[in-house]
Amino acid sequence: MSIGRIATRVVATATPKESVLAVARRMAQHQVGAIVVVDSDNKPVGIVTDRDIVVRGVAREFDLDETPVSVVMTREVRTVDESLPIEQAIATMSSAGARRLVVTGSEGRLVGLASMDDVIELLAEEAKSIGELVRKVSPALSTSG
Repeated sequence: MSIGRIATRVVATATPKESVLAVARRMAQHQVGAIVVVDSDNKPVGIVTDRDIVVRGVAREFDLDETPVSVVMTREVRTVDESLPIEQAIATMSSAGARRLVVTGSEGRLVGLASMDDVIELLAEEAKSIGELVRKVSPALSTSG
């Protein structure tokens, strides 16, 4: 299964010139902890998290209404193609120490965002399916004990 199959396809985005305050308000509006910063071709150029805003903006006492989000965003965006197998995406997250991967499609354009939460949700669903299969195949196991 590819990472694109579990990635969130509706992703809140911002442009590099938008203010940190505007981006923070968008996070609140969409109830998300990360926003992908894209260029005019919808290609990822950064990602900003609620933590970035606090540590790189608020803690430094920037005027959040005047400071562009490009100042506080993480520029080294971890991107993966939507066709990448989930196992390789997990390895990428692990080696990068990242909880989120920006998922791209043709020509490197944004198509989604995959998080560790998405992976954990998939694993939970798979574990539930395996449990149901075990109960169907071995009824004696589910009634004993």
